[in-house]
Amino acid sequence: METQKPLKALIFVNGDSNDGPMVRRALAAAPDAWVLAADGGARQAAHFGLNVQTVIGDMDSLSTAELDALSSRGAHIHRYPQEKDETDLELTLLHAAGANAVWIRIIAAIGDRLDQTLSNIYLMALPALAGRDVRMVAGKQEAWLLSPGETLIYGAPGDTLSLLPLTGMARGVRTEHLYYPLRDETLVFGPARGISNVMQSDTARVWLGEGVLLAVHTIGKA
Repeated sequence: METQKPLKALIFVNGDSNDGPMVRRALAAAPDAWVLAADGGARQAAHFGLNVQTVIGDMDSLSTAELDALSSRGAHIHRYPQEKDETDLELTLLHAAGANAVWIRIIAAIGDRLDQTLSNIYLMALPALAGRDVRMVAGKQEAWLLSPGETLIYGAPGDTLSLLPLTGMARGVRTEHLYYPLRDETLVFGPARGISNVMQSDTARVWLGEGVLLAVHTIGKA
C-alpha cells in the first residue's frame, strides 16, 4: 500500500503580500500544498499565481463576481456569518487542522492593523494546532511558537533570531550557536532580553523548560 504524504497547507490572509525570500522559501517547500484562503486572502494567493482550493470566512472582503470566479475554478466556499466569535483566519486554521494538515504556512497575515497582526500571531497557540509545524511568513521573516523542549533552527551565520516570551515567563531558556548565549535563563514578558540575537552557524538550538516563546527568524541582519 502506498504511504500517503503528510498534508501541507498554505493559508493566505487578507493582509499585505509582503513577498520576499522567506515567503518564496515556503512556497518552494510545498509545491503540491493545499491552498486555502481566509476570505480576501484569495487575492493574495492570486498574487503568487496560486489556485485557491478552499475559501473560508464571512466573505465580506470578496465580491460576488470574485466568489463566482473562484467557484468556477473549483474552489470550495465555506461561508460563515459576519457576527461570529472566530476570525476568518481562525476558522481556516481549524479547518486545516481538522483535515490533519501537519505543516502550515500563513502568508499575508500582516497588514495595517496592529490588533489583527497580534491576533494572527496568537492564533498559532490554538490547541488544535499543537504538534503541527505552523509558521507565519512575511518578507524575509518567519515566526512560530516554541513549546518546552529542544528546537533546531536552520539558517545561516548572520541571520537574526529573536525569542520573545508570550505567557508571562519563559523559564529554563538555553541556546547554542547564538552570539548572545542564554544559559538556563528566564525571559520575562516586557523586557527585550531575547531580541535581535545572531546565528553563528547554519543551525542554532534553543531549549525551553517552561512557557511559550515566539521565535522570529530573519534572513540576514534585521
